[in-house]
Amino acid sequence: MDDSPPSSAEHRMIFRSEEMSLAQLYIQSDSAYNCVAELGELGLFQFRDLNPDVSSFQRKYVKEVRRCDEMERKLRFLETEIRKDYVPMLEARDDCPVPVPKEMMDLELTFDKLEAELRDVIRNEDTLKKNVNELTELKHVLRKAQLFFEENHDDQTAEATLIPLDISRDATAELSLLMQLNFVMGVIRRERFPAFERLLWRVCRGNVLIRQAELEDPGQCQITGETISNTVFIIFFQGDLLKLKIKKICEGFTATLYPCPNTAQERREMSIGVLTRIEDLKTVLGQTQDHRHRVLVSASKNVQLWLKKVRKMKAVYHSLNLFNLDGTQRCLVAEGWCPTDDLDKIRLALIRGTEASGSQVPSILHVVDAAENPPTYHKSNKYTKGFQNIVDSYGMASYREINPAPYTMITFPFLFAVMFGDMGHGLVMLMAGLFFIFTTFFNGRYVILLMGLFSIYTGFIYNDVFSKSMNILSSSAWKNSYSQRFLREHLTVEGQDRPYMLVPERAYNNLRGPYPYGVDPVWNLAETNKLSFLNSMKMKVSVILGVAQMAFGLLLSLYNHRYFKSDLDINFMFIPQALFLGCIFVYLCVQIIAKWVLFTAEPGYIFGIEYPGANCAPSLLIGLINMFMQKPRPSGFDTPACYLNFWYPGQDNVEFHLLVVALFQVPVMLFVKPILLWKRARNSSLDAPLNDVIDEAESVRVDIHQEDVEVIHAEELPPGSKANHTSHGHASSGPFDLGDVMVYQAIHTIEFVLGCVSHTASYLRLWALSLAHAQLSEVLWTMVFRHAFAFDGYTGAVLTYVLFFVFFFLSVGILVLMEGLSAFLHALRLHWVEFQSKFYGGHGYPFTPFRFRSVLEEAQKDDDQS
Repeated sequence: MDDSPPSSAEHRMIFRSEEMSLAQLYIQSDSAYNCVAELGELGLFQFRDLNPDVSSFQRKYVKEVRRCDEMERKLRFLETEIRKDYVPMLEARDDCPVPVPKEMMDLELTFDKLEAELRDVIRNEDTLKKNVNELTELKHVLRKAQLFFEENHDDQTAEATLIPLDISRDATAELSLLMQLNFVMGVIRRERFPAFERLLWRVCRGNVLIRQAELEDPGQCQITGETISNTVFIIFFQGDLLKLKIKKICEGFTATLYPCPNTAQERREMSIGVLTRIEDLKTVLGQTQDHRHRVLVSASKNVQLWLKKVRKMKAVYHSLNLFNLDGTQRCLVAEGWCPTDDLDKIRLALIRGTEASGSQVPSILHVVDAAENPPTYHKSNKYTKGFQNIVDSYGMASYREINPAPYTMITFPFLFAVMFGDMGHGLVMLMAGLFFIFTTFFNGRYVILLMGLFSIYTGFIYNDVFSKSMNILSSSAWKNSYSQRFLREHLTVEGQDRPYMLVPERAYNNLRGPYPYGVDPVWNLAETNKLSFLNSMKMKVSVILGVAQMAFGLLLSLYNHRYFKSDLDINFMFIPQALFLGCIFVYLCVQIIAKWVLFTAEPGYIFGIEYPGANCAPSLLIGLINMFMQKPRPSGFDTPACYLNFWYPGQDNVEFHLLVVALFQVPVMLFVKPILLWKRARNSSLDAPLNDVIDEAESVRVDIHQEDVEVIHAEELPPGSKANHTSHGHASSGPFDLGDVMVYQAIHTIEFVLGCVSHTASYLRLWALSLAHAQLSEVLWTMVFRHAFAFDGYTGAVLTYVLFFVFFFLSVGILVLMEGLSAFLHALRLHWVEFQSKFYGGHGYPFTPFRFRSVLEEAQKDDDQS
């Protein structure tokens, strides 16, 4: 990576954020709408609010925004009604043209007409439904009344086809008396009837007779669509006072009263009239619904297009409200951020907008200096977007600092695979990633794909497929040194399997050499020491990978310091940190690799010292502790505790000097930089009185009518346009405070020193999760699928078929989903904390340009949530 600003646009796009410029736009009022619309289609300009003290309802284009809100409300109403009728809507493209301001009146008239027509149709439909519902209830009331009065004269056949009223035992004797009483009939909700009956009995002091019957089938309210269960009731009473009380109670319980003639002939004639009216109303209702459907079908062809046009128009006016009038009151002034490489595209967009408006006065774009840090803008594609989101979720990169996403694209799925390594489970994840790529479009699909590919790769190294090993290369040098007769006689003792060790001198073929790639499959047979070997290997690999990634992160900090030309950070931060990390932890990794290469199971000579065997291989953990304690130890392998001795010549001197160098870096990191900053600030304060004249920030004002240019001073600039840069783009914030700088430096020094230890230990999660994944996989194979192989014939076939599905679903649910999520979160932490903390500031803020696509996506999300 080049330490200077990259020359390639692609290089800048990947490894650092885009260079940003603060630009001022001078646009004539009649062409401002078209120019902003072109910028919205381009999506490369982030407007700044030049009216921060003006409330939203006092801005220039607030009336237009409200008109757009009203049109959007009407369109949402149309959309809701269309969805109620399940009418398919014609989708509109996001690149539909933005309507010009002259079209707003036509759109408003169209929407007003559609809304008024649809609301009138809905109102008529609701009225008709209500009338049909009331007449239907009246039909049931008349039928029940007829049944009640004719109950004692009906035969058994009529009783079998009709629902009888619940009349008490003495109803027959009271029938003649009831015919002389007044009565009312109505309908009430079934759940309200018990309370209604009790209240009537208490208020009327028992001077009423109530009969009730439920309607045949629970009906459906034709207005709300909900299922309702009603009860028909008839109340007999005497006197007008009771009649008034009964009507008041019915009104309180929202019971509906219906007229009921006294004679059977009148009831029969009324029923015929009700049926006729119901049929007529249903005919009219059907015609009304057909008309409503035609209106909705007609609107459904354009409602999505209209909605996107209105939202684009409203977004344009929102952006115009961020503008300010210039001093001459002849044009609008805007200010905002844009990528430096895209300034020409923005100028072309302004030209297109000016030409579309028919204006003869060109729009002006002028780049000015900025006092604050620009926003961070990383260009990404469908592949890099998922990894960029992972980085940005922790914190947006500071302006122009190194972007971790390109490295995360490789290291993240790789560290995930170290914890998840299994060829079988990796293949399942790979197929899931391919499925998401070809069927759905979300940013994480390529992350899943790479995690699956790397899991297959690490599973091949671990030689692990659903907890089993494969002898793919067929070149293992191990062989069975026991005869079949010996195994038959001695392998099983008292019904229990007895383990035997493969003695290397007899079972290992030196001529064939070790397994060429990955873990030797013979370890799958070593039930007693397989776990010890794999744990030791994975633990050491985790430490090496962790130190390598931290060292790489520290190297990236060097490129940041060189890019920002911070020699102070290079000399007194990067170099001490690199020495501290290298003298202790890189030295530990070198010892791990040397132990793998030099110390074998066979006796020999190491650095001219006789090596008796594996029992004298050095203990690196205890050796690291002894290095810090500077505990005296003998050299060579002669003593019983030979694994604690120095194992190469001059090791004591090397470790002593490494420790001294590492410890010396702590005060260098802690004190040197604050002291030098303090001296620099003091020298600056002494030189300040020599400067009697302080240069004021200047900008340029362009008269777009005369194309003249004049210099204006800072007080004439719009808010936020004054330039006052210090080193690295940070503005001066006041007098230098040595105490604050010392506290800040102490925090970072302690964080780095302790972080080197804790972060190295944190990388052991690579070993821990890999162990857990392998053990769970072995448990599932042993406890579930292996039982199917104990049976032969049809029983074995059926069990294999059934247990395979059990094994598969448990593997996917537990090992792929749950363990995969766990490994994903741990890999996320390793990148956010252990890796990015070495070089990544993450104090920036994102570049959010005015883009129509983003506006429409946000609006769609709000619609989906509502």
